[in-house]
Amino acid sequence: MSTGCLFCNIVARTTPAQIVYEDDLVLAFRDIRPVAPTHVLVIPKVHVVGIHDAGAEHVEVLGRVLLAARDVAEKMGLVGGYRLVFNQGADAGQSVHHLHCHVLGGRPMAWPPG
Repeated sequence: MSTGCLFCNIVARTTPAQIVYEDDLVLAFRDIRPVAPTHVLVIPKVHVVGIHDAGAEHVEVLGRVLLAARDVAEKMGLVGGYRLVFNQGADAGQSVHHLHCHVLGGRPMAWPPG
């Protein structure tokens, strides 16, 4: 855990968040600046800066992030579809340097994004 990391502080419960899912490895909470009617972030509880920084020791938690994202989408009623987004680095728009998956839904998504 990184004490200066916003998402680590959410995991530690020192920063409030609207938590919608939690298990022993991941946490999911509503984004404070949603870009879709449903916008939830799914994060590993262990601090990993981004997907580029993940290693073999993170295989289990990366899989759990994806499965939790699926479970969150189902829980949120995103039956018509949803988008999962990982941003890596500043050029991709990553503003919090703790790996996270955006679960976006509740409206039609355009392609290509951004």
